Amino acid sequence: MDKIKQVAIVGGVHGNEFSGIYLVKHYQARPELTERTSFDCRCVWANPEAHYANKRYLHSDLNRQFKNADLANPSLSNYEQSRAKVLNAELGPKGAAKTDLLIDLHNTTSNMGACLILTQAGPFYNQLAAYVKMVMPEAIISRDEDHFNAEDHALMCTLGRYGVLVEVGPQPQSVLRHDVLELMDRMTRHILDFVELYNTDKVPELPSQTEAFRYLHSIKLPMNEQGERLGMVHKNVQDKDYQPINPGDPIFMLFDGTEICYDGEQTVYPTFINEAAYYDNNLAMSLNEKVVITLD
Repeated sequence: MDKIKQVAIVGGVHGNEFSGIYLVKHYQARPELTERTSFDCRCVWANPEAHYANKRYLHSDLNRQFKNADLANPSLSNYEQSRAKVLNAELGPKGAAKTDLLIDLHNTTSNMGACLILTQAGPFYNQLAAYVKMVMPEAIISRDEDHFNAEDHALMCTLGRYGVLVEVGPQPQSVLRHDVLELMDRMTRHILDFVELYNTDKVPELPSQTEAFRYLHSIKLPMNEQGERLGMVHKNVQDKDYQPINPGDPIFMLFDGTEICYDGEQTVYPTFINEAAYYDNNLAMSLNEKVVITLD
């Protein structure tokens, strides 16, 4: 049976997402919280310089630097690009990693609760999702595994042989919230508990089906030809991550009072609604469909 021997918990990929940084510091101060009998666990602070500058990143988003081709390209040498290569050497190398499972901790300004994001497919991920949802019913399971092969995936968590993101919100940038940090801690330790059960062949009977949300695409804020914003996310959508948007529902309010309605043909479920970090790309939200994870 496949065994998970080396686990890495990574915080602070983005310097102004404080929960992951402080949770990693907490785990480093109290290693008994992450210790289990069947695997070794280490904690890593990914982007300290960005945190010291109180920025998401200094030069480029660290969580977009982990494609195999980029890691192998010596001309990509700004701070985050260089930091990605260091982390790849420390935790990878990607494709033949010494890290069996990488848990990447993130905050969002959106009202998404505690989300477990799966970037690849497979039985391990399906069982993990079922377990986390069973022991933490308020958890949201998000699937984003159908769009890229691991080598073409730019996310930090794809350095590991397995990798997941823990995404928790709402939390403003450069702020700590007790409730959000607590949710992140709970979900992270549930993941560690599952790995222990998985390694020791003691996984309990799991639900045969688990509700999840599969990423479809992202949509941008309304803009004119000059790239100026013409409106904002509609109040009926704001803070309602994972709540259904049906065809014809309003999703944007233009500054002139015009409502823009969703013109798709299927019900979708928005996430990362009005995420502050995505304003530089004018992204308004991501749209998802509801799916079911079925255990074999």
